[in-house]
Amino acid sequence: MKRYSAFAIAREALRNHTGWGRAWGAPEPRKQYDVIIIGAGGHGLATAYYLGKNFGITNVAILEKGWLGGGNTGRNTTIIRSNYLQDPSAAIYEKARSLYETMSQDLNYNVMFSPRGCIMLAQTEHEVRGYKRTAHANALQGVPTEFITPERVKELVPIINLSGPRYPVLGGLWQSRAGTARHDAVAWGYARACSDMGMHVIQQCEVTGVRSEGGKVTGVSTSRGDIGCKKLGMVVAGHSGHLADMAGFRLPIESVALQALVSEPIKPCMDVVVMANTVHGYMSQSDKGEMVIGGGTDGHNNFTQRGSFHHIEETVRALVETFPMVARLKMLRQWGGIVDVTGDRSPILSTTPLEGCFINCGWGTGGFKAIPGSGWGFAELMAKGHSPLTDAFGLNRFYEGRFIDESVAAGVAH
Repeated sequence: MKRYSAFAIAREALRNHTGWGRAWGAPEPRKQYDVIIIGAGGHGLATAYYLGKNFGITNVAILEKGWLGGGNTGRNTTIIRSNYLQDPSAAIYEKARSLYETMSQDLNYNVMFSPRGCIMLAQTEHEVRGYKRTAHANALQGVPTEFITPERVKELVPIINLSGPRYPVLGGLWQSRAGTARHDAVAWGYARACSDMGMHVIQQCEVTGVRSEGGKVTGVSTSRGDIGCKKLGMVVAGHSGHLADMAGFRLPIESVALQALVSEPIKPCMDVVVMANTVHGYMSQSDKGEMVIGGGTDGHNNFTQRGSFHHIEETVRALVETFPMVARLKMLRQWGGIVDVTGDRSPILSTTPLEGCFINCGWGTGGFKAIPGSGWGFAELMAKGHSPLTDAFGLNRFYEGRFIDESVAAGVAH
């Protein structure tokens, strides 16, 4: 694979860019692999990448029923933060945030990581107490955050309205090293790196069944034929329950749509991420100038990947209260992604009742920010049988009553 650099760009410019090759291959599936990962989104590709980089496991196939990064990886609002309350959550999200900082160099692909900072607004006394508690927990966890005053919020976000008609801004939880990244580039960078290791990224290959023998996984049936494997990783946000049914076990999750929208592009006016959880709205500005807007999950289970008028009304009302200047903007586009939500609002990274089969799901609204940390831990779990990053997120916590409650820190959808 050709290395990207300023010299490569200059060289190709002199020969009309005729020397660029494919960023990743389009191979035909083999009959057998050591590991199959179902789902070529960010989490699946990151898992494959760290299997190769950290453990030398490269006889890997990543199967995708559609196109690479066409699920939630390409349908989110790109926010990256690690200011979670519980120790296991803070550990895996902070691992992810730190990996994002060097991802462009590691992958030789610009993922446009922008550590612009994130404020979670406190608009009730309950939120003030909750965020101060989180700031204290983060201090013990080694995650730099602080609770800031309304005056400091206004200094960081001049366009904000501190005295909203329903809920005034009483302060905020500020993480200065949080930020955003280009969601498509994260998937493309991992895919390119995996392909360079000799892994097979196979698109338009839908899994139709999980094959097993004697309680152990032996492979999968797909729209492109049967493929054997020694280990199987399921990483298919939104469709995890469906795939688990194929493997013969059930998951304690619900699938719901999470919607977002962007405005027409405008001049730079906001260089931080702001989340207003009480009124259910959050916003940042993209490099193209669009205001990227999101809100809470839909109130009913569904598999819809489109927007709704209810979401426009609820979320835009919240943002107009908080940022009055956006009232005159036009909406450019709206979309939805399907997320898995667990009862304790924390993910599942676990072995399963089927030997050799592993599951990574239940990220809710926190999927994009967790991609590299999830991939790092899940790869270690698949390679070694356990990982310090994932041990607390096993399926067994639900029947042991060992929940990881992130109802506050998980944000607007929870």
